[in-house]
Amino acid sequence: MSNILLVDDQPYVGELLTDELAEEGHHITCVGDADYVMTFVEDSRPDLVLLDLYLKGFEGWDLLESIKRYDPTVPVLILTAYDTFKNDPRTEKADGYVIKSFDTEELKAKISEKLAVS
Repeated sequence: MSNILLVDDQPYVGELLTDELAEEGHHITCVGDADYVMTFVEDSRPDLVLLDLYLKGFEGWDLLESIKRYDPTVPVLILTAYDTFKNDPRTEKADGYVIKSFDTEELKAKISEKLAVS
């Protein structure tokens, strides 16, 4: 069972993805408070992070940089409702980019791919 950290401040996203990914055998921890993310990463060492770029009062880019600085081996997938960042050079620090959707098949495939590599 993989330990996945979902960083998103929208409760319905957390509920949907927790249910969907639990069916795949993953353990999901949802964190909506950006201030708590690094504490969780340091204490729990997730196998993969799903990171929303827009969090209340915080920018996900800063979290991406902090996570990768702390542990460059942990895969971080950007999970966002916006496709406008696909060509942003900051996405190169992430291990993938997935557009939020009610169809979670692409997300599940990317998670499986990244967990198989790490």
